[in-house]
Amino acid sequence: MTLAGQYPQIQTPCIRLAKELVALQPDLLLSQSTPATTALLQETRTIPIIFGIVADPIGSGFVASFNRPGGNATGFAVAEPTQAGKWLELLKEIAPRVTRVAVLFNPAMATFAEFWLKPFKAAAPSFAVEAIVAPVHDTSELESVIAAQAREPNSGLFVMADAFTITYRVEVTSLAARYRLPAVYGYRLFTDVGGLLSYGEDWTDNFRRAATYADRILKGEKPSELPVQGPVKFELVINRKTAKALGLTIPSSLLATADEVIE
Repeated sequence: MTLAGQYPQIQTPCIRLAKELVALQPDLLLSQSTPATTALLQETRTIPIIFGIVADPIGSGFVASFNRPGGNATGFAVAEPTQAGKWLELLKEIAPRVTRVAVLFNPAMATFAEFWLKPFKAAAPSFAVEAIVAPVHDTSELESVIAAQAREPNSGLFVMADAFTITYRVEVTSLAARYRLPAVYGYRLFTDVGGLLSYGEDWTDNFRRAATYADRILKGEKPSELPVQGPVKFELVINRKTAKALGLTIPSSLLATADEVIE
């Protein structure tokens, strides 16, 4: 079994590593991200692949359906569209004055972006919020894009988790703090380094479950017959220090439901 996809900064290294891994002819490949899974499937349609952290496996072309994947890949999705409304709800609860929310992502890495953008835009009016698409293509654009959002009154930020934003999460959260933008994130990786709050699936749980699929495949079952599993365990993490720096009061009801509060 070989592990691939530790947050590649660009797709080219991912493709090179995929070629190297497939050349080893392992019995099984375990991938982490959408870019890594894409690269591996470009190199092999025979070696079984288990993906651990993928937002939209059907839209990305990895599987035909959740129930019957149909190819040499199966695994674990980390998201469902209803989360878009939850992110808006949480952001409005902690920063009620927010009336516009920019969605930050890297188009090259977030090839699944529409999976989030459509439900996010659809849910926004329910929270009296305008959804703004804010793509960023490289690190040189990060500050200018975030600064542009901060110039508009009552602005907030939703940071889509893709290989780029995760790799540069320290820069993203630092810029959000510098420009005093209340921001919600999809995973705790961001709150751990200073992000305001995050809500998303527990990635560690996905890989624990992936181990059971690895065992079944190595014992002879086919990926095409193992259903893709959706999110099971979610966690809400709040960074109280960041909230205080932004002058935000965390409602007691929100604190009570948090899985962890970073002091």
